[in-house]
Formats: sequence, structure tokens, C-alpha cells
Amino acid sequence: MTEMLGNDYSPRRLLEDIYSNPEEVLASEAIWFCAWCYRCHDRCPQALDLPEIFLFMRSAAAKRGRMQGFDKALQKIVKNVPLPLVTTVVCFHPERASLKTDEILDRIEQMREEQVKSKKKEKSGKFSKEKIAVIGSGPAGLTAAYELGKKGYDVTVFEALSEAGGMLRKGIPEKRLPKQVVAKEIQFIKDLDVEIKTGIKIGKDLHFENLKKEGFKAVFIGAGAHKSHQLKIEGSELKGVTYALDFLWDANTGKKVDVGKNVVVIGGGNVAVDAARTTRCLGANEVTILYRRSKDEMPANLREVQEAEHEGVKIEFLVSPKRVLGESGKVSGIECVRMQLGEPDETGRKKASPVEGSDFKRETDMVILAIGESPDLGFLPKGIELNEDGTLWVNPITLETSMPGVFGGGDAVSGPASVIEAIRDGKRAAEAIENYVKS
Repeated sequence: MTEMLGNDYSPRRLLEDIYSNPEEVLASEAIWFCAWCYRCHDRCPQALDLPEIFLFMRSAAAKRGRMQGFDKALQKIVKNVPLPLVTTVVCFHPERASLKTDEILDRIEQMREEQVKSKKKEKSGKFSKEKIAVIGSGPAGLTAAYELGKKGYDVTVFEALSEAGGMLRKGIPEKRLPKQVVAKEIQFIKDLDVEIKTGIKIGKDLHFENLKKEGFKAVFIGAGAHKSHQLKIEGSELKGVTYALDFLWDANTGKKVDVGKNVVVIGGGNVAVDAARTTRCLGANEVTILYRRSKDEMPANLREVQEAEHEGVKIEFLVSPKRVLGESGKVSGIECVRMQLGEPDETGRKKASPVEGSDFKRETDMVILAIGESPDLGFLPKGIELNEDGTLWVNPITLETSMPGVFGGGDAVSGPASVIEAIRDGKRAAEAIENYVKS
């Protein structure tokens, strides 16, 4: 957040201010900038739950009518953060402080319109018409397109899906991010004369090598992490077994989705939690997440996990699937084994290993697999280097890949991460692209 909002938000300093001068904090914009990433919590030796402390102060400010800080926060978000509607809904969660989201979104749109009017007066009319290609219309790609489009570059976004938005539309449930909010952000970017072409899969409908031939001076790769990790266990081919991203995409695009009455979700990340919550919304009677490690190792956002549990989602820790059971080609149950934790592995999390003789079976009529996602970068030429985990290698400063003029960001580089991190990458890449084109 400090990369986009300056030094206005520092969790450590904010915590100190809460204890030394709480009344001043209530009027400050700083308490409204926590984006619920829980990194401060993860790195705190005392394991203080700082996001919840900041939420308490937000709620106290709202109850007392001390909203001047919130209005200042919105102004800074609109000024500095592309996709301010999406960011406010997905990252800042004003509703958790009992504020009305619709009213806040209306206020953001009003602020943005005022900003556009003032910018129009400042325009000199001298714009570059260099062509820039953006692959992927997720938060990173949309941000790069927005930043370059407002500076007058001729930007074309290529999206493989039938609708723009990337993981904003594909992976985040309607309940957490209304699709009309995504549509408004996309329309705002289109109004900057950014062209967004959907249903264009690079490598199939248009070869990557042809982008430069078509006059694009630079390329930004924001293709996201849409490839589900496969779970190679017996029974994974049975009817009733599905991958979480496929399930969420169908649910988010309005397709009729039949959910089981007793659903098991395998995984511990945000996608697993979103899939579990969505099945509850679609009528599942019982939904259980099975995760092979403990709650402390669970990578999903803690607040989202709490809200899922409040909605009736059950979570069983230290459990791993062994095989999916079936009858007449359909899922009827799942066989699992209890796990135990040992020493930390290369990721820093404690390694999970099976407990001998702890196998057990449970009934289920639907299994959703959410054991991880990675980028699908098979469309890239061999001259572009990848990391060992299949993500895109980029210069950490410029975000330029091993091929000059080609840049990358978001989940394609980091693996699955937060919306705000993808937006940050899009902003940084846009600046680097502009420097490259001008050089």
C-alpha cells in the first residue's frame, strides 16, 4: 500500500498511535487503508491481530460520526489506486465497519468523475500513439492498461475468456465482488480509448510473435494463474469431482450449476474458501473444507475463513485425501488419512506427513479440488525465461522479462496473490513500459 499511498499507512506506527492518541487516530485516514493481507499479523512476534484492531477503530470512528478520515482515504484511493471500486470492495471492506457499500461506491464514482473533469482541463493534447499490448484483463492487466491509456498510449488488451475481468470475474464470487462493479471499472478504462478484445487466446487465435509485427512497441503479460493443479488420486475422474476455478467460473457467469447436498472442498487457499462459500449460497446442506496442515499454516485470508465458518462452512485440519469413492460412475464418498506436522519445508510451513493407521471414510456427493493454481504460459516463446515453479521471471525493479520490451506482473509472476498486489504490479509495469518506449 505504501507504494501507492505513500507513507500514510504504516501498521506499526498506526498501532503506536492507537495507544498514544486514539482520538486523533479516529479522525485519521490511516485506519481505513488496511487491505486485510494479514502480513503484519504473520510477521508480528507477538502475533497481534492488527487488522482486527484497525477494524475496531474503523467501527468506533463510524459510530461516532468521525468520517472525515474516511473521506480523505477515499480521495487518496481514487487518486492513486486504479480500479478504486474493486479495491474498496475486495480489499478495504467498508461494510465490516457497518458502512453502506452502495453509498460508498457512489461517492467513489462521484470523486472519479470530478478528477476526470479536472484532468481534462490539464490536457495539452500531445499524446503518444505508440501501440502497447496487454495480455490478460485481470487486475494487473487492467491497471497497466489504465495507466498507459490515460497517458494517451494506444493500448489493446487481449483476454482469452469471453468476458473481461480475469480472476476478478472468474474467481471471486458475486457475493464478495458484484460483477456490476467489475463492469463499471472496465467501462471506465474503455472510455480512455483502451480497446479490450475478449475471446482472443494468445498462442491459438493470435501468435505472440505476431504482436511486434502488428506494431506493438511493448507487451505486458498479466495472464494470471488460471491453471488448476491436478490431484492424481484414484476416483478423480468420477462425475461430481470438479476443479474450483471451473466451478467458480460457471457460477459467476450465470450458468446452471448443480451442487451436491454434502460437499467436500480439498485445499486451504482463498480459492478453496470462495468455492466452499459459493456452494453454500447455491444450496448445499453441508460443506466441509479438508486441509492437510493446521489453521496456522492455512494460506487463505483469516477474515474470509472466519466469515466462511460463520456461514456454516466446516473446516477439518490435518486431513488429506487418498482416493475418491464412487458408485455407478458418481461420487459417493472420499477416503482420507490424518496428517501430522514435522519440520518446516522449503515454503517455511511445517511439512505434513500421514499418520499410520488413521485412514477413514466419509460420505459426500461432490468433491471440489482447490489445491493450487499456476500460470498457463505455454503461449510464450522459448526466449522468455520462466522460474522453476512455472511463473514468469522478471527484473524485480523494472518487471521486464528476459525478452526486451516484454514485461510481466500479477499472478503470472508471483503465483496466486492479492488483488492489491496485482494492481501494484500493473502500476509499476506501466511506468517501466513508458520509460522503455521513450528510450
